Amino acid sequence: MSFLVEFWKFLRVRKKFWLVPFLLAVVLFGGLLLMAESSALTPFIYSLF
Repeated sequence: MSFLVEFWKFLRVRKKFWLVPFLLAVVLFGGLLLMAESSALTPFIYSLF
């Protein structure tokens, strides 16, 4: 959790708010990949691509 606090402070001080949407997209895509590995939703995820 301290990593997120430090990262938020970095974004605020350096005015790098444009990184937030990119990081959210990476996290969501990673979560989608983890769900695709072992889930009953796999056929539905594959149909998205």
